[in-house]
Amino acid sequence: MRRRLLILLVLLLLNPLLPSSAARAGGIEHIDLPSASLGRTLPAYVYLPKGYAESNLSYPVLYLLHGFGGKDGDWLAQGNLEATMDRLIEAGTIPPALVVMPSAERSWYVDTAGSETMETAFIRDLLPGIEKRYRVLARRDGRLLGGLSMGGYGAMRFGLKYPELFAAAALFSPAIYNPEPPENSSARKVGVFGQPFDVARWQALNYPALLPGFLAKGLPLPTYIASGDDDEFQIELHATLYYSTLRRARQPAELRIVNGAHSWAVWEGSLAEALRYIFQSAAKPQVTE
Repeated sequence: MRRRLLILLVLLLLNPLLPSSAARAGGIEHIDLPSASLGRTLPAYVYLPKGYAESNLSYPVLYLLHGFGGKDGDWLAQGNLEATMDRLIEAGTIPPALVVMPSAERSWYVDTAGSETMETAFIRDLLPGIEKRYRVLARRDGRLLGGLSMGGYGAMRFGLKYPELFAAAALFSPAIYNPEPPENSSARKVGVFGQPFDVARWQALNYPALLPGFLAKGLPLPTYIASGDDDEFQIELHATLYYSTLRRARQPAELRIVNGAHSWAVWEGSLAEALRYIFQSAAKPQVTE
């Protein structure tokens, strides 16, 4: 009897038709996509849902952006992204989906004169690169945005500037200061917005300048916004102002001011609800040609 059980166990382990444990549980890949816009590769982590390897389906994808001084692995290492996605997908709360977490260094996700063109790289290199490499839905209801702090600013801008590409956005403590950043913000020091800091450049790239063009396209962009009530950059004020601006424009939005500072406790704590909200706007996995 023991010998028979041992033989059965060996056959199960060696059977190539059975999915690997990694495939059953989904997984994380690290990739380097070529970027003609940057003249180098663009690193990114990619979360793959359970069953991706065996299926013939194409999946929605969330582009989730890190903050200033962060890196592509932050949402995995500090935000509990993988476990949260696994749990919500397993419960049927959100559809199986990919999550792409690119490295943008300290770019603020904009094109900078004389430096890197991160906005162009995101739109022209990252999106097509992901859609060529993975089975994802290459259409508006197949793409979502999210980001924290500097990444929240980037997700906000991409959503407003390119609403035909993205179906919804989640902004965690977004650095969307209006009319200008506070004195302690990295936006004033990094050089992306001029050296010395140029208020006019900041305002030309921020949401008040983008809203007329966005609203003219007549597309809804459901937006989830969360901030701690003790944010050292007073982002709770700017988050509320942006939420009010969207609501006055009859855009769907949710606002959460929670207990906390500009910290992972706020971002991880808001992640599950944000995912539930934005994935309501996403298509389910499906067979595509």
